[in-house]
Amino acid sequence: MENIFFCHNSIAEKLQEYLQTHDYEQVVWLTDTNTRKHCLPLLEAVSAGDLVLEIHEGETYKNLQTCQIVWQAMTQANISRKALLANVGGGVVGDLGGFCAATYKRGIDFVQIPTTLLAQVDASVGGKLGIDFEGYKNQIGVFAEPKAVFIDTQFLQTLPENQLRSGFAEIIKHCLIADKDMWNELLQKQRWQENDWQILTKHSVEIKHDIVSRDFDEKNLRKLLNFGHTIGHALESYFLQTPQPLLHGEAVAWGIVVETYISHKKGYLTKADYEEVKYFIEKVFPSKPPLSDRAIEKIIRLTEQDKKNEYGKRFFTLLAEIGTGIFGVEVEEYEIYEALVKL
Repeated sequence: MENIFFCHNSIAEKLQEYLQTHDYEQVVWLTDTNTRKHCLPLLEAVSAGDLVLEIHEGETYKNLQTCQIVWQAMTQANISRKALLANVGGGVVGDLGGFCAATYKRGIDFVQIPTTLLAQVDASVGGKLGIDFEGYKNQIGVFAEPKAVFIDTQFLQTLPENQLRSGFAEIIKHCLIADKDMWNELLQKQRWQENDWQILTKHSVEIKHDIVSRDFDEKNLRKLLNFGHTIGHALESYFLQTPQPLLHGEAVAWGIVVETYISHKKGYLTKADYEEVKYFIEKVFPSKPPLSDRAIEKIIRLTEQDKKNEYGKRFFTLLAEIGTGIFGVEVEEYEIYEALVKL
């Protein structure tokens, strides 16, 4: 993890050191409306005088239209191929900014400066970049590694609780697929807010980095990281078109419950294990998404676009047991329906 820096209240200094040892012609800072106001001031000593681009906050704007705004602004400012794009924000800024950098003039360097828990434990690491298209999550994208990732949990102090909870879903996922002992530690907390985010952030990054380093292009092992996401992405895409959209982590949390149920029904997990996971998720995420019969049908249709599918068949990542994931498991439509109804 030589290019991932855990800064612990020293992010400006770490960035300054990085920039001093790299010969960039220009530095462009990409923010959203929230991070420009709350996070960029912490980097003022480094970013002063540079071009700052601001996009709208939220998944709704992770699209080609926003990419065009970024590309146009960099073109008008004569940003060269020797420039660096520094993405300061959550998953949307990181995904979209990395995608813009990877495609602008056939690719310029970029670094990720994740400011949400979700981005720090998941989105900023691994080199998956992309945008939503035609209502489908991350439908257009590329694999490209950032030159560096700078993680500082001081940014988490700017987050509302629902955003912190959203990021916690990915921490839960990492424990369920790879570390039963840490899962048991999570269960011991009276309140999820009592967790030590520095410890859990580093733990999740280590798990993800280990998996990605062995399968960057997601041919096999990296699919483990999709646990909770086949259903989660479908839920997120569906509710994004309603007056009550779900945050990514909220959708993944309920995706974990559904996919844990499927793991149980396929004989991998005991009923007690399934109920343990379901109870924990319900305690952390008290607002369950409302699912009518019509909604369930649309969500099932959305799973047809999942990137793990092959030859018209749906392949899920499930749990072989708590602490061990298993990928490439074929799941039938009726099994998805039963699990969604059970939710």
